[in-house]
Amino acid sequence: MHESGLGLPESVRACLFDLDGVLTRTATVHMAAWKRTFDEYLQAADPAQRPFDQDDYNRHVDGKPRADGVRDFLASRGITLPEGAADDAPDTATVQGIAARKNVLVLRELDEHGVEVYPGSVRYLRAVKEAGLPTAVVTASANGEQVIAVGGFADLIDARVDGVVAAREGLRGKPAPDTFLAGARLLGVDPAHAVVFEDALSGVAAGRAGEFGYVVGVDRVGQAEGLAAAGADVVVTDLADLLGDRA
Repeated sequence: MHESGLGLPESVRACLFDLDGVLTRTATVHMAAWKRTFDEYLQAADPAQRPFDQDDYNRHVDGKPRADGVRDFLASRGITLPEGAADDAPDTATVQGIAARKNVLVLRELDEHGVEVYPGSVRYLRAVKEAGLPTAVVTASANGEQVIAVGGFADLIDARVDGVVAAREGLRGKPAPDTFLAGARLLGVDPAHAVVFEDALSGVAAGRAGEFGYVVGVDRVGQAEGLAAAGADVVVTDLADLLGDRA
């Protein structure tokens, strides 16, 4: 079958990839931006609060739309803020204002340092395309188009569902399956015949909720057990691991 050598079930007819942490090493950029954003807010609002850390990121923020991440993290600390408006300034003490502050910091980092792509992921993407399988990127990031372009692998991606598309079409963010289901529709495949590649607990849960045929967890931060518990069929540390002995 055409998917032979990709480490996937024979039934797979399409591949849907999360972006940050799966194809690009921008999860660390996002974590740093979230930490600076939340630590500045917490220090001003309640200095007794402990700083934002990697566990907070993994549990409450990773893979979700920005505003959802703000709400969920603050809720974990017993904090509720006004929603605000989408055009709130980055220094506004609202959900939308904090989300805007985080995006300012991420865009600054991307502009200054570019996008680092995982070599094993590019190898795997090329193998998928050589096998004749269509591909989609499904990401909560509103900067998906820019990241793919700067990363230099736009020619390997057939469809994109990012934060801009999700907002336009009213799609719920991960862990809801909406964005992955939209990606499968764009590729013209049934979810049962598609595979989801995710590094976030919320993303793996979304793949499971959408009843996708196979869910690959990509462990970049030492949460293999959590990814498996969230529903990953297999957990790898790099997509190239799925290629086996293939050079």
